[in-house]
Amino acid sequence: MSVEFNHTIVLTRDRESSARFLAGILGLEVGEPAGPFLPVTTANGVTLDFLTLDIEIPVQHYAFLVSEDEFDAILGRLVDGGIPIQADPHGRHPGRINRNDGGRGVYFRDPAGHGLEALTRPYGTDPDSPLNGVTEEIPGAAR
Repeated sequence: MSVEFNHTIVLTRDRESSARFLAGILGLEVGEPAGPFLPVTTANGVTLDFLTLDIEIPVQHYAFLVSEDEFDAILGRLVDGGIPIQADPHGRHPGRINRNDGGRGVYFRDPAGHGLEALTRPYGTDPDSPLNGVTEEIPGAAR
């Protein structure tokens, strides 16, 4: 058997809000609760198990590789929902997406404050792309 990533626990103060947010933005389904966990499963079978805790939640980063069509839908949901987007994880390019490796990428926050990312090409797949470092303004995007 080869090694595969199977699941992770996503800490939040409200598992319902966070799971439904992620599923809604990515176009996925929220699964049935499994004990204290509320799962969202991606197309490659990885499950994000949302867990409500009443503690200070450390910020985590979750990146999702998507197709160009899925990216368009995700970006549309973010813009339509008034959810602030940025081209980089540090917020230096609000209201923009990046074009790294000849693809497209966007960063945004979930209700727990976790940094989420949707990208169409894995990092490093085209280190010579003239689009590396280029950002693109998205009309109507929240900052």
